Amino acid sequence: MDKDGRDDFTCPVTFRISQLEGIRKPKSFTELRFHGVQSPTLSDLYVTCQLIADNKPLTIPFRTSFKAFKSSYTWNEWITLPFRYCDLPLSSQVTFTVWDIAGPRAAVPVGGSTLRLFGKKWNLRRGKHRLLLWPGVEADGSLELATQDEMGRLEKLVKKYERGDLPKNDWLDKMTFRKMEEIHAAETEKSENLFLYVDLPRFDFPVIFCEPDAPVASTSSATGTTTTTLATVTQAPVAPSISTAFMNDPGLWSVVDPDASNDNPVEDKHRRLVRSHRSSPYDRELKPNAKIRDELTKDLIWKFRFYLTRDKRGLTKFLKSVTWRDSSEVKQAVEELLPQWTEIDTDDALELLGPNTVDSRVRAFAVRQLSRADDDELTLYLLQLIQSLKFESAVSDQRTSRSAATAISYDDSGLADFLIARGVKNAILGNRLYWYLMVEVALEDRVMAKMYGRVVFKFMNKILESEGGSERRELMRRQGLLVDTLAKRARELRTSKDIRPKKIEKLRSIISDSKNGLSNIPPLPLPLNANVEITGIIPEKSSIFKSNMYPMLLWFQCSKRRGDQLVIQLFTLMDRLLRKENLDLKLTPYDVLATGPLQGMVQFIPSKTIAAIVSEHGTVLNYLRLHNPDEGSIGTSGVEPNVIDTFVRSCAGYCVVTYLLGVGDRHLDNLLIAPDGHFFHVDFGYILGRDPKPFPPPVKVCKEMVDGMGGAQSPHYMRFKNYCFTAFTILRKSANLMINLVALMTDANIPDIKHRDVHEQIQEKFRLDLTEEEALKHFENLLNETSYITGGYWRS
Repeated sequence: MDKDGRDDFTCPVTFRISQLEGIRKPKSFTELRFHGVQSPTLSDLYVTCQLIADNKPLTIPFRTSFKAFKSSYTWNEWITLPFRYCDLPLSSQVTFTVWDIAGPRAAVPVGGSTLRLFGKKWNLRRGKHRLLLWPGVEADGSLELATQDEMGRLEKLVKKYERGDLPKNDWLDKMTFRKMEEIHAAETEKSENLFLYVDLPRFDFPVIFCEPDAPVASTSSATGTTTTTLATVTQAPVAPSISTAFMNDPGLWSVVDPDASNDNPVEDKHRRLVRSHRSSPYDRELKPNAKIRDELTKDLIWKFRFYLTRDKRGLTKFLKSVTWRDSSEVKQAVEELLPQWTEIDTDDALELLGPNTVDSRVRAFAVRQLSRADDDELTLYLLQLIQSLKFESAVSDQRTSRSAATAISYDDSGLADFLIARGVKNAILGNRLYWYLMVEVALEDRVMAKMYGRVVFKFMNKILESEGGSERRELMRRQGLLVDTLAKRARELRTSKDIRPKKIEKLRSIISDSKNGLSNIPPLPLPLNANVEITGIIPEKSSIFKSNMYPMLLWFQCSKRRGDQLVIQLFTLMDRLLRKENLDLKLTPYDVLATGPLQGMVQFIPSKTIAAIVSEHGTVLNYLRLHNPDEGSIGTSGVEPNVIDTFVRSCAGYCVVTYLLGVGDRHLDNLLIAPDGHFFHVDFGYILGRDPKPFPPPVKVCKEMVDGMGGAQSPHYMRFKNYCFTAFTILRKSANLMINLVALMTDANIPDIKHRDVHEQIQEKFRLDLTEEEALKHFENLLNETSYITGGYWRS
């Protein structure tokens, strides 16, 4: 139904073929040749269906897709026919035939049945239907049978129960449905009949077939059908009485109602009446009972708004219940209730800074909550907070188009000032803030680039006003010159037609040339990580990777140590969350920094890809044993125990975090192992379920990883699985935080996030619809289905 309560019957006829129940007779020996040898009772069945009327086909036959059955014949497949509901004749039927494979390019009917789409009172059928199959024949439009067994009688009562025609009693209903399941199992076991279950769509109201008395319907020559009218009614249908002369009058005009798209004043009045108690002093003492808390709707949330001010999780829900076009509601929500609200968690504060929050006072409240975070935590969210500035700008640009009577405030929320103040105070945080802003300034969207330019200008002025500000600005200027020089040289080497060894030779020559100022650099914080102070690049250690983009490998000389961006940022966050629960999974979230729309820096970690390890050493264990031998070790295959422990933990950590972020395009060339046993992933071009490979496993565990632990039956592999389960359970508690962090990046021009429902993508991984035990079982099943059977997926 649309928002005005009217059904759109121009959509195509749709239904779901659910399952086949009953006991099939065993096949003879000669038949088994064509039905497989593993399970002759679960052969390859499929269902064909066709829409007919008056014994004439309205569509071609449609069939279910191929499916291998394990324990039962369950399709759960939706079929959409190329025929609209509004064009259905009253005599419309759908024929269903179940087929079995009888040989090469041959099939025999298991049974057939027919379902009329309209009932005796011209109402469109809906819900679940149980069709008795005529054995051994194909459906021909005359095989609809009523099921008179006990289950048929009970299912009619269930339909009445679902429609609300029977009273509900929770404790008694549970006992009743349990007993019905027992009856269903007993009936299925003793019945010699086969039943096909079909689900029809449910509409909000009964759908009745009706057509005008006058002959104004158009007849289709192709199908012989008549275009009719379907209507949703709450009472019995009444046929309209319209004279033929009136309907054929050429002087009639169709008039469009200009108020059709406006808000209904009756609904607004009803809402005001429902909420008329909002100014009552008794509201402050109202408390919901347990049942109401579980069934809170927008009106109930508003009703108990004073009670919810004590709930830190209630603010985001309450703000969604506010009618923002009602100035009185907005005033009370923002000016009276918001200041009383208890402190909220970081994930909710990030949600309030998203594009759906338009009132600047609400955004300012979120900024105040973020001010409680320390610099390390704030750095974790900095990437998203920079993106949130876009939503601040969008709000400001809409001021002139808003109604003057609205109570919503479009003032500056102070997010930019907050980030600037923290960046000025902490040089490490400020350095990262500067480069995040500079990337946005270089974007093609000039409106946004100009807005970010103003933030950079203000940030630089604030730095100048601080102690040692001139030196800090000079360091940032020198960082920019270094990045520009390296980017220019990288482009020259990439576009030259020299072979790779020649490119490497040129790179080392460029670094060695004192005119370029790269081999000897006055102490400078590294843009990638301002904790590291560099004094030059070592020419003889620098190289160029074997890749289409020819990225440069640069070895920086460091004087001292002072301590794909979204994915690494989230890896770092998840590592921090795990460590808070005293679980160290040896993750290696290396530093990544974009220094422009098409360029950036990545921290290099000495390591080898699994592909190279297998090629050079044969197995992962041989590689680890070469670097960390321990002949006296017990149960670690001659490798130091702490190295095997690091390998097992890091494999578990990356197994879970890559699953939760839906990292794709995994192969043995982007899985790396350091000599000390640290396993990690690189190259995150595909995330949130996108993958160029067909049928990728959701959990990324390859045979080489399992062999490195000693095999699937080893105690190390058992520890690996336990680490996975513990990490999944811990991170699932912070699902809301990660969902909001990814959601704030929807406007950051990341292909895997832009124009996608990231909430749905991540929620599907966490399975928040299940209990913790059920979700853990689901993850365990995914883990058990991976490893050895998907070995081919891992080849590059």
